Amino acid sequence: MSHPVPVPMSATLAADAVLARRRAAGERVLSLASGEIGLPVLPGLVARLGAAAGENAYGPVDGSPALRGAAAGYWRRRGLDTEPGRVVAGPGSKSLLFALLLALGGDVVVPVPSWVSYAAQARLAGARPLPVPILPGEGGVPDPDRLREAVADARAAGRAPRAVVVTVPDNPTGTIASDGTLRRLARAARDLDLVIVSDEIYGDLVYDTAAPAVSPAVHAPERTVVTTGLTKNLALGGWRTGVARLPDGELGRVLRSRLVAVASQIWSSPPAPVQTAAAYAFEEPPEVVERVAASRRLHERVVRAVADRFAAAGARTAPVAATCYLYPDFGPLRDRLTRAHGVRDGDALAGLLLDRHGVGVLPASAFGEPGRPLRIRVATSRLYGDTDERRTAALSTADPLALPWIRASVDRLGEVLADLTGADAPAVPAPHP
Repeated sequence: MSHPVPVPMSATLAADAVLARRRAAGERVLSLASGEIGLPVLPGLVARLGAAAGENAYGPVDGSPALRGAAAGYWRRRGLDTEPGRVVAGPGSKSLLFALLLALGGDVVVPVPSWVSYAAQARLAGARPLPVPILPGEGGVPDPDRLREAVADARAAGRAPRAVVVTVPDNPTGTIASDGTLRRLARAARDLDLVIVSDEIYGDLVYDTAAPAVSPAVHAPERTVVTTGLTKNLALGGWRTGVARLPDGELGRVLRSRLVAVASQIWSSPPAPVQTAAAYAFEEPPEVVERVAASRRLHERVVRAVADRFAAAGARTAPVAATCYLYPDFGPLRDRLTRAHGVRDGDALAGLLLDRHGVGVLPASAFGEPGRPLRIRVATSRLYGDTDERRTAALSTADPLALPWIRASVDRLGEVLADLTGADAPAVPAPHP
């Protein structure tokens, strides 16, 4: 009799549950662990979802023609020529990523650090994750040279890696792999006959819109699958919708057939009313473009302020170029933290922040980092307010840090870090007039 695959609870969802229990018990908490984007739904999307509520048939397994056509147009506007027949929709890009691993088979190369579910999904699919470190400051993509070595060693040991999963831009680091690194990744994947699965869920949240993230599909179009969704750019996590763009040619046709077969056995079809609203969003009318731009500005302003607090406390932070995440390294403070608090790694640091201060973060170990790294991941997306009124104000103001609830959270974090490290709490700049 086979035994169940040991898979832990998603670290982000587990942290959310802990913080929710503490909040319900009346404790003061500061939620910096979740990838939930704390922003209201665009009213135009609410209207379309409501109008489509009567659409209760299953529909096509690969998604409605309207959604697949809209997603194809979304990618074409970003320089990736796409036909609707190469698009498969699903109930969230997370589900699509898992289905893709099932369809591909074989072991999976994952970057270190990487999103908490990649390695777990590989194990659920009956594969083994093959961890390969990133290059400094270029999160989401394994070092191409070390990728070659790891795949060669794995194949020599009888393993069969067939895919490499990347994130462009990256969670957890908030950084973006360079075009040069992506070119080298493409060459390595071609030489090693690997399929690249590129998770681009954060692609619309690059701060510098004049220098967007480059998809691996630009450099290896014949072997790159791209996934995205509306969870991050439009804060629609609970609506569960995602799309995958498959490569042209024989690989794409075979993979599409397998992916649709897997989908037919797991989710049958994406939820029809959500598809109708999602099709409108992927068409990118002006109100959607404006909302995404406002979200991007808000994320940048707040995450940079939070990064300043960590830097003032003595932690190292790589310059964040996208998303609402940062990945501070407390290595320079290791001796001080060990002497003062007995903290020697990210797990202990995250535990101390939660138990002593009610601050929820995730340790580097949740993202596959081996050893005892003194790093944590911080997400700022839950700081924008606890009501839609406040969240809307955060989106519309030129200076979100002038809003008292955001300012209080950032100030609170500065005080916690000062207490933790013995540093002086940074002076808070005056609000912009």
